[in-house]
Amino acid sequence: MEHIFAAFAEIATVHTLLLMSAGAIAGLLSGAIPGFTIAMAVVLTLPFTFSMTASQGIATMIGVFVGGLSGGLMSGILIGIPGTPSSVATTFDGFPMARNGRPGLALGLGVWSSFFGGIISAICLIAIAPQLARIGLEFQPWDYFALVFFALTITASLAGKNLIKGLISGALGLLVATVGEEDINGVSRFDFGSDYLQEGFAFLPVLIGLFAFSQLMGDIRNPAEARRSLVQAGDIDIRIEHMKAAKIVLSRWVNLVRSAIIGIFTGILPAAGSSISNILAYDQAKKASPAPEKFGTGTEDGIIAPEASNNATAGGSLITMMALGIPGDIVTAVMLGALLIHDVVPSPSFISEAPVLAYSIFIAFFFANFLVLFFQSVALRLFVLVTKVKMYVLAGIILAYCGIGVFALNNIVNDMWTLLIFGVIGYAMRNLGFPLAPMILGVVLGPIAERWLARAVALSTDMTNFITHPWSVFFLTLSLFSMGFGVYQRDRGKKVWTLYYTPLMVLALAPAMFMMEGVIRPGIGVVMVAGGLYALYRAHQKAADFKPAAGERT
Repeated sequence: MEHIFAAFAEIATVHTLLLMSAGAIAGLLSGAIPGFTIAMAVVLTLPFTFSMTASQGIATMIGVFVGGLSGGLMSGILIGIPGTPSSVATTFDGFPMARNGRPGLALGLGVWSSFFGGIISAICLIAIAPQLARIGLEFQPWDYFALVFFALTITASLAGKNLIKGLISGALGLLVATVGEEDINGVSRFDFGSDYLQEGFAFLPVLIGLFAFSQLMGDIRNPAEARRSLVQAGDIDIRIEHMKAAKIVLSRWVNLVRSAIIGIFTGILPAAGSSISNILAYDQAKKASPAPEKFGTGTEDGIIAPEASNNATAGGSLITMMALGIPGDIVTAVMLGALLIHDVVPSPSFISEAPVLAYSIFIAFFFANFLVLFFQSVALRLFVLVTKVKMYVLAGIILAYCGIGVFALNNIVNDMWTLLIFGVIGYAMRNLGFPLAPMILGVVLGPIAERWLARAVALSTDMTNFITHPWSVFFLTLSLFSMGFGVYQRDRGKKVWTLYYTPLMVLALAPAMFMMEGVIRPGIGVVMVAGGLYALYRAHQKAADFKPAAGERT
């Protein structure tokens, strides 16, 4: 306890709290501006921390980190452009809710989901950091590929009612991700002798083009639409509904906790990060929902899941950095560099060797969530005024900022062309009824999947490694059931085979648990077998009395 009190005294000073506040505000701004990533904000913050103590420097960067993760929801909900890749899934329901006349509730849900997700992550960071970090050591390239492959199967879930168009959209995203030089060996693909194509398509220009440019083109395609604002301010109350939003988030506590756990788990895996966790959490919320058809139209759970998950990912990344000295993503890599500058080397013995600094990081992360909640609530009062601006004015300003942000990434004019090209492609896809979410998923996850597959093959060409590593088996099994989930969702309650879906999935996942080391996880496998067999027996009993809906065949 003396270490905790010492750390609290170090963080709870006026100077440190002011630095964290400045970091939180900078993070919120960087997250809200499309094209300006959290990583860029943390890197720009790093030089200012050289003259600070180690705890103050890390606390400031944690403020930027948490603020950036929360800031992306503002632009994503109000203008349909995710400020950061970690807010991609938030736009799926946040923007429709804002367009349906409830921007205050949508923003409130995002803010409170982010806050509670961060707090859950902070509690796990304090309680079980070393134990969770060991899971990250178990992952090898085969396991990482299986995880990303599982994430790619979400394409079918995000496709909505038109599965074929959704799969085509996802495949197009994967194709876009393969254009240019391959990361591992530098081999050019699909460049057709063009220097522009040889460079490949940077993710953020593609993302902003598909979301922002295509959306704005649709909003101003005729004079009547161009003269409208996002919502009619005279008819709609645009105040942030904090109390109502907090109650809704807490009433959906299962979705909240599940999404936070997904975020923490994804965060402890090096090179995974919030760009994956927010999509995974959204998918699981949709699959567990009794009304999955409402996702994409402005449902509360569709905002709660990604926002709780992306903020929880920050805690998971810090767990890996502190307990193993392995950065979970580029942001924690910069933080690790800051610690090394101060001659602090994170390792499995870091918490016991430098307890005051370790607990300072815990407490700073905890405080950062409260600071971001406060500053974001204040900022939203100003940011929500965007809903009153006429579309033709807003479109010009947004496109200017998008262009500046995209060019500032690499100072390359070709990125501007990428923004334009994919804006036109996105506009055409919207008009033809193709969902954009699966394409974004393919663009985000395609390079990650390719990278881990190349590393796995480089280590060994024996493909049996994918079925001999327990985590790989776990995620590949989950992928098989995930690919069939759309059919299960369509036939649930109508056909008898759907009664056996969940019991069979539990039984199929149990062997992977038996393959893992230790006693606890094989013990969980025993429980899964027992529970799966009992559920299978109950399903068989229900099947005898099953009555399909009228006109349906079993």
